[in-house]
Amino acid sequence: MSIGRHARSAALVTLFAAAGCVSQGEFDKLQSDKNQEIASLQSSRSTLEQQVRSLESQRASLEKERDSLTGEKERLTKEKDSLTQQVAALEAQRAQLQASEKQSEARYDALLANLSEEVKKGQLQVRQLKGMLTVDVAEQLFFDSGRAALKDTGKQVLQKVAESIKGYEDKAIRIVGHTDNVPITGGLQKVFPSNWELSAARATTVVRFLQDNGIAPERLVATGRAEYAPVAPNDSAEGRQKNRRIEITLIDRGVLQ
Repeated sequence: MSIGRHARSAALVTLFAAAGCVSQGEFDKLQSDKNQEIASLQSSRSTLEQQVRSLESQRASLEKERDSLTGEKERLTKEKDSLTQQVAALEAQRAQLQASEKQSEARYDALLANLSEEVKKGQLQVRQLKGMLTVDVAEQLFFDSGRAALKDTGKQVLQKVAESIKGYEDKAIRIVGHTDNVPITGGLQKVFPSNWELSAARATTVVRFLQDNGIAPERLVATGRAEYAPVAPNDSAEGRQKNRRIEITLIDRGVLQ
């Protein structure tokens, strides 16, 4: 029993003794009851203190979890904003591609309409692939066998081609010469040692003609592919004829960079 409890007991003894109405037995019983009540209160206080500590621990844990969730929310919000921006960019790209496709379709239709007579005669073919417009012209229309000088019939057709493609200022014009796989022989070897030189010379002839007819030279590209980009097998006269051709293709000017 602590000093405080002794003091309280002594005070009770004095009080009841002074009153002269309480026996020693009754006093002891009262004191025992009070001691039990005090012990019970102390036990309750200890339990409450444990509960308070537990609640404080839970609160700290919840606050930590709240901070974590707040950080996760901020991360997800940023991620959402980033995805929203990406979706908007993709939508803009899709709209741009759709507009570009419509423009390509319109240009293809216009070019085909301008050259419809030549297409019907089988003098040339207009095709569209991956946003590029190409005019394929048979070699015999432009050049004699083994030669790179432009024929008069070729000049007439090429003049019309030049007028049809001149207005597409945002496009470069690539001219590619193609041959079959028959080697150059005889005296022609002095001028064109191989199909490389012949195909490049023919492409250059077409480029110079287009430049002379008002197309800016910085838009023009001449390339020779010889027999190495065939569109048909070279094991027949018909196949070799298809492979001897000039391709005139509209391409993005950025490609030239």
